[in-house]
Amino acid sequence: MEPNNVDGREIGRETAPGKGSNRVFSIEDGGTVARNSATEDEKTAAWKKFLKHLGPGFLVSLAYLDPGNLETDLQAGANHKYELLWVILIGLAFALIIQSLAANLGVTTGKHLAELCKAEYPMFVKYCLWLLAEAAVIAADIPEVIGTAFALNILFKIPVWAGVLMTGCSTLLLLGLQRFGVRKLELLVSVLVFILAGCYFGEMSYVKPPASEVMKGLFVPRLKGNGATADAIALLGALIMPHNLFLHSALVLSRKTPASVKGINSACRYFFIESGIALFVALLINIAVVSVSGTVCYANNLSSEEANQCGNLTLDSASFLLKNVLGKSSSIVYAIALLASGQSSAITGTYAGQYIMQGFLDLKMKRWLRNLMTRSIAITPSLIVSIIGGSSGAGRLIIIASMILSFELPFSLIPLLKFSSSRTKMGPHKNSIYIIIASWILGSGIIGINIYYLSTGFVGWIIHSSLPKAATVFIGMLVFPLMAAYIVSVIYLVFRKDKTITFIDTSNTTEIQLEKGMTHSNRDRENEAVPYREDLADIPLPE
Repeated sequence: MEPNNVDGREIGRETAPGKGSNRVFSIEDGGTVARNSATEDEKTAAWKKFLKHLGPGFLVSLAYLDPGNLETDLQAGANHKYELLWVILIGLAFALIIQSLAANLGVTTGKHLAELCKAEYPMFVKYCLWLLAEAAVIAADIPEVIGTAFALNILFKIPVWAGVLMTGCSTLLLLGLQRFGVRKLELLVSVLVFILAGCYFGEMSYVKPPASEVMKGLFVPRLKGNGATADAIALLGALIMPHNLFLHSALVLSRKTPASVKGINSACRYFFIESGIALFVALLINIAVVSVSGTVCYANNLSSEEANQCGNLTLDSASFLLKNVLGKSSSIVYAIALLASGQSSAITGTYAGQYIMQGFLDLKMKRWLRNLMTRSIAITPSLIVSIIGGSSGAGRLIIIASMILSFELPFSLIPLLKFSSSRTKMGPHKNSIYIIIASWILGSGIIGINIYYLSTGFVGWIIHSSLPKAATVFIGMLVFPLMAAYIVSVIYLVFRKDKTITFIDTSNTTEIQLEKGMTHSNRDRENEAVPYREDLADIPLPE
């Protein structure tokens, strides 16, 4: 909080004994009046302060509405009706917790997650984490590339493989629109994305999925039927993206936070509220997509053609789900919204890749070059699969990319959980015991599911493989060590003790200085807002 001057009397801070909060007091008489006035000003300006913190959470939430989410939601509904809705609920509840932890980490330490990983881990581990984070950005970009290609195919009948090549041009278009202001661009893209949401909400009101079954799907965990575990992991991978943790911890550094316990706590609270609102909207949209897909594909009056489409549902064939609401125009509106979804998600991927590279390697790259490089790498597997397997192959690649993200999640999640719970990193702002327990239980559950699926899936493939016995043995000898390395790496990150101290407690020094009588200018310097990071000053968000 900034020091004030009321009627010529200097106002400073007082730290309550044994507590981290700061109170306003007067060196001369009239301290009570100053406190009351300050309290009224804080209440009046609370909504303005909240508005200043809007931005990072909503920008990050775009990643929860990307083509990868739509693809996995549609297939989950078509394959299992409402039975996997609980995965979305748990996934987005967990996403709210970890995204808030990422925001708190950036606000408190003044560094984002990639920078803290660089400072904490040995060189070999640091480079491994960097490569995995870069791979996560590329895996997240694959659905955006394919989703854009599907949209172009629906709108202009362009072959999917040609649409994949054309997505490189969308990078230049995106950068051109940024000249008019990224906030305006984000608003436009968000409106287009919510067109898709409105379509599915309208379709929900038409098909009327049974409320009791939807609620049962949300709150009763089930994994029945073939492929249920794989689809559940794909849903989690599409919802909780590793690069989002790096991104959120960096975006909050574009705000000027007062260098006091109260200022930091207020900023963390505002970012939590903002993230909660944004992710609640994302939750409703994901539930709507799954419910519509499940209701339409399990309807009694389903035609044979629609039944075939439900059996192999992809982004490019899903527009028939909306025909009850939009009729013949359903494919056009759906394609425009899908195009907007892919392009809006490209913003988050570009920024995340920039901060990952800057944090791990201290290497800054221009956004247009970073975006073009990431897209070029993502285009390669998408192009090969779309040429060989067509639309259905490209749709399966989205599911594979989501599963890759889920497998890579521990290598960003574990450092975040450890750093945000560490007094050496966060000081008095470290996680409470309840948050520590809840986050580690959820994190351990996801990691355990990944390891279980990885192990049982590969063993099952080995047993039922149709390859020659020599080839099967060779693949087993190659893959089993990789599986063991994966498990050992996770164990290493969990049990390794943090060694680097980034938090410096200055509360005692401040109290001593106040007791000795600081000058007004000294108090100004002590209480001034922490300047936002110079190297992150190009984040296109309002201060």
